Amino acid sequence: MKIPLFPLNVVLFPEGELKLRIFEPRYIDMVSMCLRNDVGFGVCLIQEDKGMDKFTNFFSLGTYAKIINWDQMEDGLLGIVIKGEKRFKVHSHKKSKSNLCIGDIEWLSDEKNTIQETHQNFSDLLKEIVIRYKLPIGNMTDRFDEANWVSERLAELLPFDLLIKQEILEMNSASNRFKYMEDLLKNIDSDNLI
Repeated sequence: MKIPLFPLNVVLFPEGELKLRIFEPRYIDMVSMCLRNDVGFGVCLIQEDKGMDKFTNFFSLGTYAKIINWDQMEDGLLGIVIKGEKRFKVHSHKKSKSNLCIGDIEWLSDEKNTIQETHQNFSDLLKEIVIRYKLPIGNMTDRFDEANWVSERLAELLPFDLLIKQEILEMNSASNRFKYMEDLLKNIDSDNLI
């Protein structure tokens, strides 16, 4: 399967939302094509390497997203809101005539498991964050027992470095994500005690 790719300095998770300002002609064309054909595009985290073109040097695992809203912003630029749908892996990519990166990708499957009792504290943590900051996902009470959804929402909300968020995105198991985040949170706690 071939999809347009949008390398960004952000990690998007499935079901996560992101606001973007679009100003480059190649991406304005891509957005127009996506809206016209009701298709999406891939978001991949840019790899920091000063010697490489940032639009071709990106992590091969990303998230397919669709545009859920758009408007013209006060500064005249196109503003869009995208929502992640599913993860993919890029096998190869090339630039199109319009200088857009097109990736040959495969879809990755995500498990649909209920959160285990040993990881219930992560669901509780997410609920606490949602209540404290009055986040709109608070009304999605039926989702707080879904392991994958909880792990992805926490990975978005917690102040992890982008490379750590990318590592979490690349994990196929929610239980592995919880274990990894648990270790990270323990380190943050111990660093604060010093």
